[in-house]
Amino acid sequence: MSRSLPLNAVHAFLVTARHLNLTRAAAELCITQGAVSRKIAALEQFMGFALFDRHARGLRLTPQGAALLPEMRQGFEQMTQAAHKAMRHNGAIRLKAPTCAMRWLVPRLVALEQQRPELHVALTTTLDHHAQLEGFDAAILYGSPPPGAQHLFDEAITPVMAASATPPATPEALTGMTFLHPTADSRDWQLWLQAENVALTMTRNQHFSTMDLAISAAIQGFGVTVADINLVESDLANGRLIAPFAGRVKTGAAYSLLQRSPQDAPPFLAELAAWLSDHQNVTQSPLFSAGRV
Repeated sequence: MSRSLPLNAVHAFLVTARHLNLTRAAAELCITQGAVSRKIAALEQFMGFALFDRHARGLRLTPQGAALLPEMRQGFEQMTQAAHKAMRHNGAIRLKAPTCAMRWLVPRLVALEQQRPELHVALTTTLDHHAQLEGFDAAILYGSPPPGAQHLFDEAITPVMAASATPPATPEALTGMTFLHPTADSRDWQLWLQAENVALTMTRNQHFSTMDLAISAAIQGFGVTVADINLVESDLANGRLIAPFAGRVKTGAAYSLLQRSPQDAPPFLAELAAWLSDHQNVTQSPLFSAGRV
């Protein structure tokens, strides 16, 4: 009996071959480096030869791996296109978005589908911000908008904390609080403090891998974080967070929407893009007005 080709391992091979780096491949696939290695090993065992050589600076395709890659990539793309064609026929829009955008995005998708039940968005979250649609009809990107992307909003940060907390009268009064950082460093906090001409010592600190995690910790009263004012609009409106200071600082980054060309787009993609770009669509859906986090 012939064995079945492990398609999830093929996907891991294609992503790893593009990056030639296990760390970046794991981030894109949203799995651990060890899981990526195991998938590659499973495919190598299936094929009967090594696909990569490991060296000090990363990975290198073996001659057999390099020869296999083009046909594997073509076959995987054909399967993906077949799936997309079927999904377009059924009206589903495949949207990829970074996890940090979920607080802004999900309420808008809920409200849109409530108004247009025939429009369905299949949402996939990612920690990767590369400007490639690959298996998606549209992608929300964070950073510098690539050519052809539709601008959604600029990132503008300000301190936020749980509504139950006593708001500080001045930025200097933040000193005794726990500072929640949306990145592994303190660059966002430093950017805001410099713009406010404030110098203070951050004695107690907690670092998170995404802004969404830092915001969630702030909502639970764990400390104060700087957050994009757009991402916390529902939390502010529904009384989960407060923003004690008026000062907002643009970081230079932006959120944008990249989408397929009209000839390749599924039904309703243009409507989704128009809905997301309309700043009046600040939702008060019952799901999000009940104070859930």
